[in-house]
Amino acid sequence: MTETALPPVIQQMLQPEFYPHPVTEPIQLVQTHVSYILLTGEYAYKVKKPVNYGFLDFSTLEKREHFCHEEIRLNQRGAADLYLEVLPITETVGQFRLGGAAEAVEFTVRMEQFPEGTLFTDLFDQGKLTAELLVRLAKELVSFHNKGAINDYIRTFGDVTQIRQAIDENYEQTVGYVGRSQTQLQFDETRQYTDRLFAEQADLFANRVQHNWIRECHGDVHLRNIALWDDNILLFDCIEFNEPFRFVDIMFDIAYIIMDLDARNRPDLSNVFLNAYIEEMGDWEGLQVLPLYLSRQSYVRAKVTSFLLDDPTIPDAVKQEATETAKRYFRLAWDYTRSPLGTASEAHRGQIFLTTGLSGSGKSTVARLLAQKIGAVYIRSDAVRKHLAGVSLTERGDADLYTPEMTQQTYDRLLHLGITLAKQGYPVILDAKYDRQAHRQAVIQAVDAANADDSTPPLSLQILHCTAPLEARQNWLHQRQGDISDATPDLLPTQQMEPFTDAEQAIVQAIDTTQDLASSLSKLK
Repeated sequence: MTETALPPVIQQMLQPEFYPHPVTEPIQLVQTHVSYILLTGEYAYKVKKPVNYGFLDFSTLEKREHFCHEEIRLNQRGAADLYLEVLPITETVGQFRLGGAAEAVEFTVRMEQFPEGTLFTDLFDQGKLTAELLVRLAKELVSFHNKGAINDYIRTFGDVTQIRQAIDENYEQTVGYVGRSQTQLQFDETRQYTDRLFAEQADLFANRVQHNWIRECHGDVHLRNIALWDDNILLFDCIEFNEPFRFVDIMFDIAYIIMDLDARNRPDLSNVFLNAYIEEMGDWEGLQVLPLYLSRQSYVRAKVTSFLLDDPTIPDAVKQEATETAKRYFRLAWDYTRSPLGTASEAHRGQIFLTTGLSGSGKSTVARLLAQKIGAVYIRSDAVRKHLAGVSLTERGDADLYTPEMTQQTYDRLLHLGITLAKQGYPVILDAKYDRQAHRQAVIQAVDAANADDSTPPLSLQILHCTAPLEARQNWLHQRQGDISDATPDLLPTQQMEPFTDAEQAIVQAIDTTQDLASSLSKLK
């Protein structure tokens, strides 16, 4: 769009004299399908376009004013320092100005303008989106979700009819792209997956509502809406215009980030984020609905990209690129319906790994590395125990946390989660001492029982016995900082492993954690 084709108010907002403060010239204009964003240096100004897409209606001045205020209110949750105020734009004799005594003709959201290169997409491109930063992001998002509103009205958006409405609409809007940016097989099987899930798993969605996992979320928390500024993580540009997009399952929100990383061919990073989030939140059951939302977010990205193919103003070269991009996202949406974490977990469907070993033997290190390597869900007994007791993961547990009764509850929940998620197709690593035969035998018997019931996929079990000399284990426990484990070196003399039975020996893989772990893990089947 040329400058002369822009609305007069936007043309004047591109002029330095429009602003009552110094600006960096030239003022930059960024457009989306719903907004104009003016970058002036210190501040950014967002003006909503007078459009109505059904799911979004900014068609009147009254509605634009309302949603400007909603944008400020809602984004205080994740980026309070960024969103400053709503300002009226007035007109006097053809001249527009910020504020003024005349009646408002438009409204703008004034924001702090953060520096270029701070978006998480930029950090990814720069090679700076590290595992450590994604763990920080996971904890930030848990805090955000734990503050999200929950009430009877919001819970209604967890009903199957509400959830499937938008998903079915996606299929209706993409029929015309079969044979262009997706195949008939992909379209049919993706739709069959969601139809089957909604028809057969109504209780699963009801449980999500019952356990208060439907909350006021962000609604659009992909990597381009997250920034790192002054070492603070900002979750900005949330959905203010559509309740069904914001009142969602928390898995809906985290699916954006996982899908974004998978689409960038970094399933190892998406695995780090997923396991960090799930451990902090304690919502391992949410993994049962996560593939639905992963597929949905990827499908929507494919749909919106495909819309470009029907725009006569788009050059052929851009359309060709859009076709390839849409194909990639349609394929990813399909992959998620066939294996819960897409291609990352497909080769290891239904595998369960038990880490065994005494405190400080490197079990958690092995489990974390293996999870990233094969795309597994990694469940630590320390986290399960503290969630069961209602204790913060960073809080040191007292004696009540380690009674025989609490230990049995912990192993029972590990077993339940392991079997449940493996039946869903996830590879699962249960990270605990498993130093007692009874705890190991319970897992073996549960796997056998599942397979006797013709579990699909069939489950398999491997025991990873982590070993290290006493001195090394003492040193590691002395050096451990900021970890959720309460184990201390003084416990080591009292610990011992019950020997493996002959049946167990057949599935035991010994790992000396003082040696090269990458080499040891490469030998696992």
